Amino acid sequence: MGDVLRAFLAYLRVECGLRPASVEAYQRDTRDLFSDLSGSGITDPASVQPQDLIRHIQHLSREREHAPATVARHIATIKVLSRWMYATGRAETDPATHLDQPARWKRLPDVLSRAQMRALVEAPAPPPKAKPGTVPLWVRDRSILELMYASGLRASEVGAIAMGGVNLDARELRVEGKGGRVRVVPLGVPAADALDTYLRECRPVLITAERALERRDKGRVFLTRTGRPIDRVRVWQLVKKHAKTAGLINVHPHTLRHSFATHLLAGGADLRVVQDLLGHADLSTTQIYTHVDRTDLRNTVKRCHPRG
Repeated sequence: MGDVLRAFLAYLRVECGLRPASVEAYQRDTRDLFSDLSGSGITDPASVQPQDLIRHIQHLSREREHAPATVARHIATIKVLSRWMYATGRAETDPATHLDQPARWKRLPDVLSRAQMRALVEAPAPPPKAKPGTVPLWVRDRSILELMYASGLRASEVGAIAMGGVNLDARELRVEGKGGRVRVVPLGVPAADALDTYLRECRPVLITAERALERRDKGRVFLTRTGRPIDRVRVWQLVKKHAKTAGLINVHPHTLRHSFATHLLAGGADLRVVQDLLGHADLSTTQIYTHVDRTDLRNTVKRCHPRG
């Protein structure tokens, strides 16, 4: 199964041109499938039958209690894998041909209020007893939180921001999103100021002369304590950390993105403008935010309807 997995991942990277994060997701799902099959005594992927796939999906849903969206992603991976094996002659049939995607309810995203967002972005602060020479990482963290809320950035996009993509004079940021799509997003004054402070006071400290020679930073804006580009896992960690400090629960990086979109629409922004800012390829993906904030609708009915 290892040879099949390696060939499948190479196909995804080279022929499909998928980005590393997508390939990693396919890899995890395929490994889960192969592990489950091995546990059932199936060691040859070419011998897999439809009932084996159904049993695996039921295992994910019932025993591992994966969310419907996660199960749907696993099914998508299985269908791609099965089609590839059949097309390349590694299997005589495609056992996933009649495997259907489950119907899924659209879950409304969690959104913070304006006051909660303010508490979150202001949570990073200098420690009360900071030692001289301490790296001001709180400056970096505040800049990241400000940018994520100001521009609707994904966690992965934060780490990918290049120094050449920052234009503080125009208050703009060049962001590379999913599928390699590039968009330019404007920065509000607080976000631009926070970024400027980080670039002046924190980033130079993270790049010592030795690290500069090694080019550890790879030209990225946000760096770790060791001068390397920050990754999405670290972004998740710092968001959770500062949310806890602000007294907020169930907050993750996408919460800031959801709040960005919802607050824009509640303030009267056009849906297609928000689509462009978020980097959504399909408008239907953005439309979910029109169902989140119902306050204006209730107020309008109450103000305008004779029986409101």
